[in-house]
Amino acid sequence: MTTPELRTTKLSDQALGALMMALQRAILKQEDITESLKNFEFILAEDGLWIKNPPLVKYDYAEIPEAELEKQ
Repeated sequence: MTTPELRTTKLSDQALGALMMALQRAILKQEDITESLKNFEFILAEDGLWIKNPPLVKYDYAEIPEAELEKQ
């Protein structure tokens, strides 16, 4: 019985960024990251694995009037 040859690859910069975005989102929302990671769809490309469906991270920000900035 022969063992099948295993191929190795690395994460692309895009995939690494997607993982970091998923982690940031989980931290901000205080959620478990497991579901986000399970839902990733991977594409094998020449430069490594890519994530077809990276997470979206949205930030809310409050606009501070210039007058208040000058007081600080």
